[in-house]
Amino acid sequence: MDKSRLETKVGLFVFIGLGLLAVLLIQFSKSSSLWRGTYELRLHAANVGGIKPYAAVLLAGVQVGSVENIRLAPDGKSVTMSLKIYNDFPIYHDARFVIEQAGFLGDQFVSIIPTTNTPPVLADGADVACQPPFNLQQVARDAAGFIQRIDETAKKLDASVTDLRSQVLNAQTLSSFGTSITNMKLFTEQALDTVQDINSIVTTNGAQFGFAISNAVQFSSGLVDLENSARDVLATNSVNINQATKDIADATATFKQLATDLQMGKGLAGTVLQNPELATNVQAIAANLAVTSSNLNRLGLWGILWATKPPPTNTVNNATLASPHNRP
Repeated sequence: MDKSRLETKVGLFVFIGLGLLAVLLIQFSKSSSLWRGTYELRLHAANVGGIKPYAAVLLAGVQVGSVENIRLAPDGKSVTMSLKIYNDFPIYHDARFVIEQAGFLGDQFVSIIPTTNTPPVLADGADVACQPPFNLQQVARDAAGFIQRIDETAKKLDASVTDLRSQVLNAQTLSSFGTSITNMKLFTEQALDTVQDINSIVTTNGAQFGFAISNAVQFSSGLVDLENSARDVLATNSVNINQATKDIADATATFKQLATDLQMGKGLAGTVLQNPELATNVQAIAANLAVTSSNLNRLGLWGILWATKPPPTNTVNNATLASPHNRP
């Protein structure tokens, strides 16, 4: 075989192999496809974890782009990632961007979680926020601190239990507690005996209790009947009761007026009360009438007229009053 022809064939074979290798590399590469149009999104996050350039960007589990580059912000407090998204995958502005990890030790990627897909669509060069990835080391540190706090709490609890045993669960306290239990038992037994006595009394005097309750019911019924009767009497004689009440009020007013007149000296009684001399004469007349009435009862009318005994005299207003049988 000609040497030149052999070299040509070998070179062509190597060229074809390199081409196939390049196609395979491009096909299985995580970077954006060279033959598909893309637009850029700038993703801002406080921490991007261990994500690398050319990491996949997944929308609902489907790769829609890749991470172009990762840059630290000038202030040093955040990170900016440039995403290359295929043109045939529109991303709405209400979508959520999260950095996730494939499995426990897998590669990290950017996950786009759609929500309501409310317009507008993110345009080329749009700035969006991204949630930081799950930091296993931070969780481990927090868990270690949490475990340490639990350990401190357990130590304090153990110390509290020790103090409780020394202060409360000592021999004297346990003895007092046992005595209290014994007293409680005696009290319970006495209470049971009392309940049994009450039950025996109720059982023995059940008929009397029933009779007493029956009498109480009848008495209550009688009170109800009495109340109804009183209401009927009041309803029937309300006019008479009102008139009697009015008469009593009028009589009271009359007595008040009479007392007022007596105090003011009006009328015969008032004149007598206000004039001492007239009051004395009235008293003397009343005394003479009393004597005359006594003689009339004792001697009779005939004996009084014809009696030989000189009649007594009474002085009224400094004058002598002769009895009817004292004739000249």
